[in-house]
Order: sequence, then C-alpha cells, then structure tokens
Amino acid sequence: MKYRPLLLSLTLALSLSAVSSAVAQSSNGIAVVVNGKVVTKSEVKEAVEAQEQLIRMTVRDPNEQAARLAQLREGALYALIERQLVLSEFDKLGGSIKPQYIDDDINGIVRDNFEGNREKFLVELAKTGMTLKKFREQRQKMMVVSVLRARQTKDLAPPTPAQVEEFYRKNADKFRDKDYIKFSTITIPKYPIGNVGASPESQKTLAEEIRGKVTGGSDFANLAKTYSQDSRAESGGDWGLQERATLSREIADVAFALKVGGVSRVVEIGGNYMIIYCEAKQPGNMEPLEKVRPQIEKFIQSEQGRNAVNRWLSGLANKAIIQPDSVRKAFLAWLSKQSDLVQP
Repeated sequence: MKYRPLLLSLTLALSLSAVSSAVAQSSNGIAVVVNGKVVTKSEVKEAVEAQEQLIRMTVRDPNEQAARLAQLREGALYALIERQLVLSEFDKLGGSIKPQYIDDDINGIVRDNFEGNREKFLVELAKTGMTLKKFREQRQKMMVVSVLRARQTKDLAPPTPAQVEEFYRKNADKFRDKDYIKFSTITIPKYPIGNVGASPESQKTLAEEIRGKVTGGSDFANLAKTYSQDSRAESGGDWGLQERATLSREIADVAFALKVGGVSRVVEIGGNYMIIYCEAKQPGNMEPLEKVRPQIEKFIQSEQGRNAVNRWLSGLANKAIIQPDSVRKAFLAWLSKQSDLVQP
C-alpha cells in the first residue's frame, strides 16, 4: 500500500532566496523545492510515466495493476517529495548501493517478467523511450527508499494476542464465510443521457429529495421504477439475494452496514448517486480465530510498519525546507492518510 528524477542541485545558502522568487513564478513549472532540490512539474509527469511503465512490466494481475496505477497518479508529487527526503537522508548517512545489487534486481525482473529474455525487456523499455541507464537510476532510487524504510520497521515488536483478538472482534464482518444480502437501489446518474441541463449538483439534490420521500414512508420500489436509471429500475431496484464477494466493495460496504429495513444516505458510487435499501441479511459463519490469526498478525504488522515509516517521514519533513508551505502541509496530510489505505 504504498507506492512511487531530480533536476537542479542548489546549495542551502542559495535556496531560500532562489525558492521565494522561483515559486512565485508559476510559468517556470516548479512543483516543489525540497531542501534546495527543485522538483519540476515535468519531472512529476516523467516520474509518473516511468513508474507506470514499471508497474505494467512487473504487476501482471489486472486488478492490482489498476489499483497501483490509480494510487500512483493520485500521489505522484507527494511520492517524489517522500523520495527526495529519503534520498537526502541516505546522502547524509553516507550510504551507497553496490552496482551488483542493481544488476541482480534487473536480472530478476527479466527472469520473472520476461521469461529471461533480456532483448524482450529492452524492447519494452524502448517503447516508452526509457533507456537502460535511466531504468537503472530509477531502480537504484527505489532500492535506497526500500532500505531506509526497512530500517524503520526492523525492531518493531510482533502483535500481541490481545491486539489480534481486538482486531478480530472489531472486524468480524471481514472473517465471515459468504455473507448474503437482499437489497434494492435507486440510481441517479450525475450526467443523465438526454438531459443537457442537468448537473451533478442538481442530480444530487434530486437524489436527496427521493431519499426524503423514502424515509417519509413512500414505497421504495415505486420510487425506483419512477426515478432510477439502471438495469434494475423496472424491477423496483431489486438486486435479489447477493453474496458479498460478488459485489463491488463500494456497494457492499454501504449495504452491509445497514440494518434490515434501513436506507442508506445518498452515496456517490462511480458516476452515480445511489440510495440503498436493505431488505434482509444472512451473515455467514465466522472463521475461527486460530485460522485467521496469521492473516490478522500480518495486517497489524503492516499497519504498524506503515505508521512507523510515516512518523519517520513526518520527522524528516518537519526538519526539511519544503516550499511552498502549502505543499508541505498537504504532504503531511497525505502521509497520515496512507495508513487508511492498508487493508487486511
């Protein structure tokens, strides 16, 4: 959970005055300056493109690949700030990465993702205009970040039995076997076909009005037939009995959080506003704690490790000179958000 080319080397003495004028000139394309190191908007774009290619080359599962790409694009600038902070710390410590380690890393990528065919690997690099030299530089920086991250987590204590049991109790729904739910929906698209005058704001207002009618006693199925715009509208929005695993996570999380007979708030799912009504639930059997204990321990360790790294990065950021200050604050907020992205 967790994922993510530097231009000028300025001395710290010159950076304060240079940064003030540089940041004020939006036309120069500066995204941020970290301890005197300028990161340009073009570098952010270049870094995203490089990492996108790396993900496509090394992550074969389509769903995981899509998730990694989305996360990369959302946090591209912050990931570069994080990397620059770590690289600066690595330089302060006098660290170095042996060329052999980089060779071994690239050989592993060729072996695992290109069936050992180095020519095929080089052709794939050339398609995006990336040279082998630049690819090596990217992998070296990633290895530096990985090494220093690992140092922050190596002495963490393992999860206690009490922590595991508490997590098991609080997240019981995650350890049930085949939860089922019977529910219905009313779907209001943000941009309805054939209604050029509609806007997301007006459509959300409409959805809120419909929900008000539902909570006021109006029949959900009749309202769905009248207003809903999806394939289930004619059947009153009825989805029938559904297994949790077959539903999108967005819909499942909202639907299963409802009590039987409950109506959700208006929720934004994809390009639609939705209202969900829970008619019945059939919880699955709980998996025994001992069966899922390794999974819970792994998750807790991951979360504790992420938090430890976040504290370390926050410390580096607070000691660093990051301008503009609005970006520094946004970066710190982004760090605090990352733990929420970790899932068991």
